Amino acid sequence: MKTRTQLGLVAALAATLCAFTVDAQAGGRVHARGAVANANGGVTGGAVNAARGPNGGTAARARGYTTDGAGNAKAASGGAFQDPNGATGARASTTTRNADGSLSHEGGFAASGAKGTVESTGSVNKGADGSASGSRNTTATGANGNTYNGQTTYSKETGVQHSATCTDAAGNTIACR
Repeated sequence: MKTRTQLGLVAALAATLCAFTVDAQAGGRVHARGAVANANGGVTGGAVNAARGPNGGTAARARGYTTDGAGNAKAASGGAFQDPNGATGARASTTTRNADGSLSHEGGFAASGAKGTVESTGSVNKGADGSASGSRNTTATGANGNTYNGQTTYSKETGVQHSATCTDAAGNTIACR
């Protein structure tokens, strides 16, 4: 899936930035940004921020965008963190706006720590004709091994639809709370 690939790439970039920002004992922050005119008659730019706390926690985020002279634009962003106790998380998203008025957005996040894990991806699309649709899939597993799998979809024609399945650590279906 495209969003998972983007999430992985941005998370790897952010993790690398976390590792190289500053000495873990000292803590500190790094920030860089810029923009330039591009060959398509638009602007391309971005920014990167990274920080390391005095207790060893790290965080980084990056965002970028590009436009052209015809009214089209694309943007992407992502970030990642690791807290001093080992919990980690990352998120990424992309948005495309076309000159005809259509728009698409994809995004996802994942996190894990002592209390469990969660992963969620979703997208929304708006057509030039006014049509709209979207979806989100989420999986969360608690420290006890119980898992929630949920799917939500939306369209202008049918509205919102949601379904979910929950299982215990042995894989048996249980009631979702």
